[in-house]
Amino acid sequence: MKKKVTVLTTEDDLSVDLILHDFSATLLTEFAEKIIRPYYSGNISDAVKDLIQKAIREEKFVLSHVKLVKSQDKFH
Repeated sequence: MKKKVTVLTTEDDLSVDLILHDFSATLLTEFAEKIIRPYYSGNISDAVKDLIQKAIREEKFVLSHVKLVKSQDKFH
């Protein structure tokens, strides 16, 4: 019997809880003081969501740039 696979079409379809392991208290405290408090009003969830989204956008930009450079190299 095959299992039915469901594909979620939007990022808002599913919320997950995230547990972080093996973080030093110093690293978390510094992140809270330097990033979360001043830029996200102390909301760690908003900070992590925003930073993940920024990392994904940056990766897409880098990949598109690499593809552009490679395609230009083909014509030179």
